[in-house]
Amino acid sequence: MLNKDFIAFPILTTERLTLRQLSIDDQQSVFALRSDPEINKYLGREPSKTMEDAINFINKINDNIKKNNSIYWVITLTNTKQFVGTICLFDFLSEKNSCEIGYELMTKFEGQGIMKEAIAEVINYAFQTLQFQKIVAFTHNGNKRSTNVLMKLNFIKSIEADKENPDFNIFTLVSLN
Repeated sequence: MLNKDFIAFPILTTERLTLRQLSIDDQQSVFALRSDPEINKYLGREPSKTMEDAINFINKINDNIKKNNSIYWVITLTNTKQFVGTICLFDFLSEKNSCEIGYELMTKFEGQGIMKEAIAEVINYAFQTLQFQKIVAFTHNGNKRSTNVLMKLNFIKSIEADKENPDFNIFTLVSLN
């Protein structure tokens, strides 16, 4: 992991998407995403209850980026700049040359290939720019959409479930470089 410095925030683009830094202007969208019961049912987290929860989350995320502890993108549709979800890399482990990926998508945008496109771009960034050799993902065993997108992107499902939370499956993708 040679290039882990996010001071100059990396904006990523695909055919349809722009992945950019989270800002305080995103508070309404972050609140909508983090308070959605459909999204939260697979994450085991307390939903956002107030706009202040969303603002505190944004500040925490951007603080972690400044410390180079994680990188967190807002996924937007390039044509309209509409907020559709988020994706992040975190839990950087130098000794294992690995990181974890996490992502969320507004429910009305499911089934359009958006998350697959975003994850593919972030995988490329993690392997090519950050020089990680392995990306790990945890997904709830009831979250079939998440499992399917990881399988389409060649993640391998571990035989064992997560020891700390047996409702979660572990997926791994190893760089071919």
